[in-house]
Formats: sequence, C-alpha cells, structure tokens
Amino acid sequence: MTELPSRTLGVVAHTAGDLRVEAIALTPPGPSDTVVEIAYGGICGSDLHYWTHGAAGESILKAPMLLGHEVVGTVVQQAADGGGPGTGTRVAVHPATPGGNSLRYPTDRPNLSPGCTYLGSAAQFPHTHGAFTRYAVLPSRMLRPLPDGLPLRTAAVAEPASVAWHAVSRAGEVAGKNALVIGCGPIGALVVSVLRRAGAAAITAVDIHDYPLAIARELGATTTLKADDTDMIAAVDADIVIECSGNRFGLESAIRGATRGGRVVLLGLLPTGLQPAPLSLVVTRELEVVGSFRFNDEIDAVLDALADGSLVVESVISHEFPLRDALAAFAVAKDAAASAKVLLAF
Repeated sequence: MTELPSRTLGVVAHTAGDLRVEAIALTPPGPSDTVVEIAYGGICGSDLHYWTHGAAGESILKAPMLLGHEVVGTVVQQAADGGGPGTGTRVAVHPATPGGNSLRYPTDRPNLSPGCTYLGSAAQFPHTHGAFTRYAVLPSRMLRPLPDGLPLRTAAVAEPASVAWHAVSRAGEVAGKNALVIGCGPIGALVVSVLRRAGAAAITAVDIHDYPLAIARELGATTTLKADDTDMIAAVDADIVIECSGNRFGLESAIRGATRGGRVVLLGLLPTGLQPAPLSLVVTRELEVVGSFRFNDEIDAVLDALADGSLVVESVISHEFPLRDALAAFAVAKDAAASAKVLLAF
C-alpha cells in the first residue's frame, strides 16, 4: 500500500481572480472511498469561470474550492469495503453524484436530478471540491477502469467527450445527415469527432477564430466557416445543429442554419436570463429545439471508442503543463484563439 501524505498540492479558486496552487489536507477516505493518484486533469470552461468571475453561471463561489472534474489516474488505495477498482488500476472519473429533492425529474435521466453534485462545483454549499490534486479521495462508484492500451493522457479527454457524445445522442439519428456545429472550443471540436464517428455525411464547423477551426478540420469537419459569415451559415440548411458557443449570436446562427423540420441541440450554456433569438423561425420551420446537459453513462461507450480508435481526440489536446505551472496553464486555456484542451500533469 502506498504511504499517503497528510497534505497534497491542489489548484484552489479562492475568489474571482485569485487562483492558487497550494497545499491542502488529504481527506481521510471513508469505507467506500478510493484514493487515486491523479495523472492528468483537463481545464474546463467552468474552471476558468470560477477563476475569472468567481462563478460559473449561477454557481457562485462562497468559499475556497478545489477545482477540477476532468481527471484520470491510478488507484493507489482500494476502498476499505473492497468495492471499486483494485490498487494499480488505471481509471477515469465520472464526476457526478445524482441526487433528488422535492423537485420532479425523469429517473432514467439522473443528469437532471435537482440535487446532483459535481466535482469542482459551487452549485451546492458547502461546495463540492474537485480533483485537481496529486492524490484525490473519490467514491469508488465514480471510477471507470480504462480499457487495456488506452493511454491515460488520451483518457483525460473522456469526460468532455462524454458531454459531446450525450449532445449528439440528443440530436437523434445522425448517419447520413448534414450537421452544423456552432462554436469549436474543446467541446465543439469533440462534438465534430463524435458526429464523424456516428456517420454524419457532412459536418460544417463554425467559430470566430482560425485555430479551433483547424482543429475541427483535423477531427472530421468537412467545411469550416467564420462566425461572422452569417449568410453562409444560414445557407448550410443542416438537418442537425449543435450549438456549443453559449452566446446569443451562436444561438441565432444555429436557428438560421437549420433546415425545415430540423433539430437544434443547445449544448453551450447561455448566460442566465432572457436571450434574444429568432423564434419565429422555430415556428415556421417546425424546428425541434432540445437542451443537452452533462451526461449519464456515456463515458463507458466513450472509453471503449477511445480505446478502439473509432473516436479521435488527440488533436483537441493543445497544451500540457505541470501542476506547479497551473496559473500559466489557466492563462493559456483562457485564450480560445490559441488553445484547445489544456492538460495539467500531476
């Protein structure tokens, strides 16, 4: 058994603009907790928002919080109750803990459970600490053993790829369809890759920057357009549109780029409050507009697809930084014109 330290380095958001790499206490594991030595962690948009704004949407920092939910590593101490993966197993992490309260939700869609917590999220208080730390104590049920031959570095993209996979599943039948992806940050780029694997006949990718469009082409986009080319976007006439930008201009382009009777999936998280949109087109074109939020068990299929090579993700990993340089890593990840998925190496 690995001798564990009492303290370990972690990436902690204190308030807006105050991000620190600091020593934190290692939480004593409970009977069903596993200790994982983290190898890689991907910086997510929500991590950036906690750093820059002190909030991610309506989840507001009220106390210092350990960030990070896109993590992979190796089990160094199996759960005391004997459950979960054994010591030495390489694992990915499903960061959600579904939970209910008095509000209704469809029980076959636990991602919608109103009491759900997520690693590195300030949605609840006390906050749910994340796993950007050398050693993480995690419930064994969160862990997914990696298929043989799947590198930990590639598996670090499994969580955001699962978000993309879920969004594509919300689009319905994809094979042979004309698809449009608005916004090609890491999630949008992964949506392109999932669409390609699912057999989309054509994939048009849209972004404001050249760099993410180049990545989208590497991952399977057949056409790329700049976000300000609104006439060309409207002319795509897509059967399926997946909106990943999370802004009202992307929402407008998504609606205008959809064919009559098409489906628009809203994946990018729009700002809270009212958003202007050409909803008359939703009516006159009989568009189906659906939301997509996180994922459920798609991570299992994603890991298999990464292992067999049918889901290609390497191009989306643009940078890697050691833990001690986390502040520099966050600054690079913030620059959407020059980075995609930025990994921390622990």
